[in-house]
Amino acid sequence: MRFFGEPIEFEKQAGIGGPVWLGRAESGEALQAFAVAAHRADGRLAALWGSDERRRSGCFRVHCVFGFMAGHIRVSLDLPAEHPVYPDLSGIFPAASRMQRATRDLVGIATAGGDQRPWLRHGAWPADWYPLRHDAAQLANAGAGFPNAPSDYDFVPVGGEGAHEIPVGPIHAGIIEPGHFRFSVIGERVLRLEQRLGYQHKGVEKLFVGRNLAEGARLAGRVSGDSTCAYAWAYASAVEAACGASPPPRALGLRALMLERERVANHLGDLGALGNDAALAFGFSQFMRLKEDWLRLNAKLFGQRFMMDRIVPGGTTLDLEAPALRAIVEQCEAVGREVKALGKIYDEHAGLQDRFLTTGAIDADLARELSLTGVAARATGLILDARAHRQGYTPPPPWAMLGVRPATDERGDVAARAAVRFAEIVESLRLLRELAVGLPDSEVCVEAPPQPGGDGLGVIEGWRGEVLVGVALDGEGRLARVHPHDPSWQAWPALEHAVMRDIVPDFPLINKSFNLSYSGADL
Repeated sequence: MRFFGEPIEFEKQAGIGGPVWLGRAESGEALQAFAVAAHRADGRLAALWGSDERRRSGCFRVHCVFGFMAGHIRVSLDLPAEHPVYPDLSGIFPAASRMQRATRDLVGIATAGGDQRPWLRHGAWPADWYPLRHDAAQLANAGAGFPNAPSDYDFVPVGGEGAHEIPVGPIHAGIIEPGHFRFSVIGERVLRLEQRLGYQHKGVEKLFVGRNLAEGARLAGRVSGDSTCAYAWAYASAVEAACGASPPPRALGLRALMLERERVANHLGDLGALGNDAALAFGFSQFMRLKEDWLRLNAKLFGQRFMMDRIVPGGTTLDLEAPALRAIVEQCEAVGREVKALGKIYDEHAGLQDRFLTTGAIDADLARELSLTGVAARATGLILDARAHRQGYTPPPPWAMLGVRPATDERGDVAARAAVRFAEIVESLRLLRELAVGLPDSEVCVEAPPQPGGDGLGVIEGWRGEVLVGVALDGEGRLARVHPHDPSWQAWPALEHAVMRDIVPDFPLINKSFNLSYSGADL
């Protein structure tokens, strides 16, 4: 099959996930032409990463995943073992810039043009050493490692009379992940924000290499602790596609149930934190109480507050009996009543709405340009939700039978992102009740035997947005390359735009309204 008339042949991926097509570009020009065609067709750049294929194919490879209304298309391009270079895609999809920089830092394949500053390499290893190359261990001083020599970073300066800079981080006053924010301001008005992340880099992608599928599942669930179920499911879907396995219907229902519980827990926490950042301590205490009760039931039913290690390739590691399902339904009813009452308080609180309305606004055009998904995109009016039906797209099971109603708001500000969270909690509570009373009877796990040389892509609608995992198996059926992709990659640049025209004291509130992952983008 061909798309947009481009000379790239695609095959539809096997498996039970959403529609995914895999193809290979013959040249950098063909990849660039496809990216241009994808942009013109209102596509988005969903992910970009590289791999060292020299042992099997004598080359490096760059993989680009493009998202469309009808599904996802992955285009891979082989690059020479010496001087691997491919076209810069950031002029077509701005979201490509940081992904390209991270790919260069980790794999050593570069772009012809574009931003050449390091992204993940903070002086922790030499500029000519690449941790995701197969020979990296042999070159690392025979295992002695490298001295940490922090390097300077060329932030973009802003000049003019009265302009000055405010550096914030990477170590923050709260117990949060590290990230550096460089504000250029006049008075309190923000002219520009530039981020530098990568302080959370812990070699996760390298840890996948050589592991078996079960070990990979445990690691995938720990990529970003607030998205355990989303990453575990995306990884499982990718492995199932690579191995030709289909999880049983009851397992899919249980996965969906866990994913929606993860979604509700995070939205409850975010709405409380938004209240707190706008000086409504009552909202913070009430939502945190609800979240704690929610997580305690998780611990009781799933053996773990964040439901780790419950979603695996082939299905799930547990089943829920009737009493547990009744407990979920009862909690949904109780939480639904309280969220409705709290939503009315938030809507009618003049001080809160004064802080929320028109603050940190982005529009749908910017959301499209930055390839946004999830809450941030839906709060600008874009209807992007992999669980929901749309023209030319039928969601994978079990979503197809549930009739998911995406929550949207066209204002694009903090108030809109809060409103989308309230609406998504209500919808998730409905979905949880339907899932709990309608779980099909079947086993909950089947074998997913490793397929040497298998290749798969999994995409799941996590609470923050589109979570994607690419998996490639080696000749023995072990993990050769795993790339987990968080929607925060695309949303962090959107935050830089959202704070412009606002004042510095509004940044914590705007930042919290996105609530992006450092870990997910610092692999």
